[in-house]
Amino acid sequence: MIPDVDGNSVVYLNGDYVRLEDAKISVLDRGFIFGDGIYDVVPAYNGKPFRMDGHLARLERSLAAIDIKVGLGRSDWEQIVQNLIERSNLGDCMVYIQVTRGVAKRDHGFPKNATPTVFCMVSPFARPSGAAREQGLSVVGIPDVRWLRCEIKSISLLGNVLAKQQAVEAGVDEVVQFRDGHLSEGASCNIWVVKDGVLLAPPRSNLILEGIRYGLLEELAADAGIQFNARPITQQEVESADELMLSSATKEILPITSYNGKPVGTGKPGNIYSLLRAGYDKAIAAL
Repeated sequence: MIPDVDGNSVVYLNGDYVRLEDAKISVLDRGFIFGDGIYDVVPAYNGKPFRMDGHLARLERSLAAIDIKVGLGRSDWEQIVQNLIERSNLGDCMVYIQVTRGVAKRDHGFPKNATPTVFCMVSPFARPSGAAREQGLSVVGIPDVRWLRCEIKSISLLGNVLAKQQAVEAGVDEVVQFRDGHLSEGASCNIWVVKDGVLLAPPRSNLILEGIRYGLLEELAADAGIQFNARPITQQEVESADELMLSSATKEILPITSYNGKPVGTGKPGNIYSLLRAGYDKAIAAL
């Protein structure tokens, strides 16, 4: 959740810390022209990054997947994130990191000598409301018509934007997407299914963006004695689920209590959600 832009906030751009309103890039940057770049978002609570190693590891995987070489190591990224959090004087916040292939003459092929553009900014975010946690969210199911490299956290997000707009127009909180009759993910979150006390998730593959909460919820499920199974999940299984949930960096974990206008399970957050929610809050408190 990004509020009105504060032009005086400090951002990182290509090695310098500058005011947001002074940060400028060329219109020939390939991120602007082609969407040729990747991004990630590191959440922080009370000024302390949460699961930063996972976010930076995914950042590095995405950079490698599209062959962008930045010349920054893990410690460099960590320092940038820490510096921005400290300069912001914010408590709960998120650090947005974006890397593009850089500025070059418009041509589809990779330029030989372009220098990557590295941009990072920090913004406050509000944790999910009590109403969202206690009453749950509403979703609708839609076909997943995006490209087949969803494991890359690309800045080319038009498919996700169009999916989210379907939720907006339907008057619900999120969409649940299906490819060839099987669950993939939401517009900007992972989707979780509970059936007969078992926590189910789509398998890690190129068809979903593996959220950092994916591994976290596996850990929380094990700690709570909840059986976890990553496997293909049919649309029929989603429709008949005992519980549905979603997870993301800023949504954390939230229950889905309405699917296609019908209640999920009892229509209230379920027991598995409550256990995972308690574990999630405990992990945040441990910071």
